[in-house]
Amino acid sequence: MQPFRSPQEAYRRVDFDARVAGADSRQLVALCYEQLTGALGSALYAAESGDNYLKSRSLTRALSALTALTMGIDAGQPMAPALNQLYESARRAVLDSVLAFNSGEIGTIRNDFIEIGRAILN
Repeated sequence: MQPFRSPQEAYRRVDFDARVAGADSRQLVALCYEQLTGALGSALYAAESGDNYLKSRSLTRALSALTALTMGIDAGQPMAPALNQLYESARRAVLDSVLAFNSGEIGTIRNDFIEIGRAILN
């Protein structure tokens, strides 16, 4: 039995799957950044509106994006240690926010990844 999904969630999933299927490695990284920043934005909104279910789902989605980014690091590249540190730091902050949500820290992380994502696309 499939869990209930809203039409918006179903559309988002189909769109995501289609984008992943046709993406090269640079586009996959950009997509993970997009998913991460979107999830963090959703978590901020959920925390502000008191929706703990949405906040939890959003933080879980953010962790999934960070895991995918970490798994995609090419250890042979010079930027690998810096990327590992960046992603691990973000992961710890997101995990900490599961128990004690820190909107300031989550907002800063979101803005940082938005800026990095823009640089990737240029």
